[in-house]
Amino acid sequence: MAYDHEEQEQLATLQEWWKKNGNVMTWVLIAALAAYAGWTGWKYYQNNQAVQASQLYDELGKAVTAKDNVRVLRAATDMEQKFGGTTYAQMAALAAAKATFDANDLTNTKAQLQWVIDHGRDLEYKTLAKIRLAGVLLDEKAYDKGLEVLGGDVAPEFDSALADRKGDILVAQNKIDEARAAYQLALDKADPGNPSRQLIQIKLDAIGGSATKAAA
Repeated sequence: MAYDHEEQEQLATLQEWWKKNGNVMTWVLIAALAAYAGWTGWKYYQNNQAVQASQLYDELGKAVTAKDNVRVLRAATDMEQKFGGTTYAQMAALAAAKATFDANDLTNTKAQLQWVIDHGRDLEYKTLAKIRLAGVLLDEKAYDKGLEVLGGDVAPEFDSALADRKGDILVAQNKIDEARAAYQLALDKADPGNPSRQLIQIKLDAIGGSATKAAA
């Protein structure tokens, strides 16, 4: 006999259990396999996206070096449309903004910086884009828009630079007391070894120093 009596009883019990629960277990197994396959596929997709985005970012870098802003903007646009969820897209937009700014193409500069603010996933890049866009708006004398851009959530490590930019705009608006407060905040937030501290202090002194000194 292929099975003894005890084995036959165990087999019968197993068959009965499978009859009651086998369908459920099959679906559980299928769901587990599907989840694993989905996770594996997602990781492959992410890695593939990163590789392609890296290659496109390299192309953008070459275009920046060649000062070919047509290629720069094409690469940046492709990056934003195809790989907008990657860090490379934010970096590409900031690089394109710098290239177009150097070429005095402020329309595209503002567009690239605004893309980072609107679509960037990292607060650090978004904050940097805000500071740079506010600088462009300052040059264009769009002071209220510049201050508006500087609002909202920002990365703490940029608190000093953001307050400094705000001070610049307030000086341009002749709001000297508010500018003093902004520059003082910029100094307070700057690391002791930050080379920008000296420039901030010069600007603060130029409008009468701190609020306390001005009152004295």
